[in-house]
Amino acid sequence: MLPRAAVSLLEPNLTLSGSILALTPALIKHYGLRGLVLDVDDTVISTRSAVVPPEVKVWMEEIKQVVCVTLVSNNLSHARIRRVAGVLDLPYIFGARKPSRRKVRQAVSAMNLPLHEVGMVGDRLFTDVLVGNRLGMFTVLVEPMMDSKNSRRRMSWLRAFELWLSQVLSALFKL
Repeated sequence: MLPRAAVSLLEPNLTLSGSILALTPALIKHYGLRGLVLDVDDTVISTRSAVVPPEVKVWMEEIKQVVCVTLVSNNLSHARIRRVAGVLDLPYIFGARKPSRRKVRQAVSAMNLPLHEVGMVGDRLFTDVLVGNRLGMFTVLVEPMMDSKNSRRRMSWLRAFELWLSQVLSALFKL
């Protein structure tokens, strides 16, 4: 059986019922965050899309007024991540291999902020939430960004498994 500390590494500090667009400047201020590290695929933009949605561009302009933002992606396509970062005018790191801490720590260091004042925002427990918690960051779990052409919400089997496993482990430790 896993120790309680291992399970808590999979528990986000904040779970939003909605995409990244549900993370408002008021919420960011409420939690005392001064920086955000954002996952890219299915957090900022659907993996099935090559175009950053207009609502994400508007949201990002509002957010950048409140905090420093850096994109950190596991995606190995430098061209894709560079394109998304260019549209949003943000620094970025690709090929991060999350939950490895090295490149996320590098992103936070570039912000010149303490880890506890930076939020790690993503749609995955075993990569985004896990790396953020391992570093002592404030972790935010969001629902995956949907492609506007395919607005049907279909949870990937991996995300469904992650959420189920997290709930089961959490319930076991509450007994």
